[in-house]
Amino acid sequence: MAVVGIPWRRWSIALHRDIGYLAVALTLAYAISGIAVNHIADWNPSYRMAKAFVVVAPITETTSPEIVAAAIQRLGLTTAPRSSYRSDPQTLLLFYKEKTYHVDLPTGKVMIESNVPRRVLYEMNQLHLNRAKHAWTYIADIYGIALILLAITGLFVLKGKLGITGRGGWLTALGALIPVGYWFVFLR
Repeated sequence: MAVVGIPWRRWSIALHRDIGYLAVALTLAYAISGIAVNHIADWNPSYRMAKAFVVVAPITETTSPEIVAAAIQRLGLTTAPRSSYRSDPQTLLLFYKEKTYHVDLPTGKVMIESNVPRRVLYEMNQLHLNRAKHAWTYIADIYGIALILLAITGLFVLKGKLGITGRGGWLTALGALIPVGYWFVFLR
């Protein structure tokens, strides 16, 4: 159907197809990350967390620099921590890039917490949550506009009883009822 000589349906289908191809990778990244982040109460979608326990000789040094040096030496660490902290007189925390050492000074018991990024999923989550800021904000905005265009042009891909004036219209209405109904029941 052409209105005023412009083939709107053909342009709509072409836009839908081409924008869809451009948006596939971002759609998959946002969808996978979205599912992961939705369940943040059940697990950490960005980091794999683990705990290990070791015992070293008790640390009896008295000054903070001596205590930190003794802990590093007894744990066999080769680099200084990013920072250290005494949460109480008996406990020293050593902070490294992906590990934290909780050292019980009088007993030498050490809990090692590891927070290792979940490769690929970590990066997807960083993009999804816009941790990069700067240019990524504009890329994400353009992607949002692309999704709007995909939704609108997708309404007009099919004609007739399977299109928006038939089955497609009913499915579109049902799809709209899901967020509206949820809002009405749970968020008002």
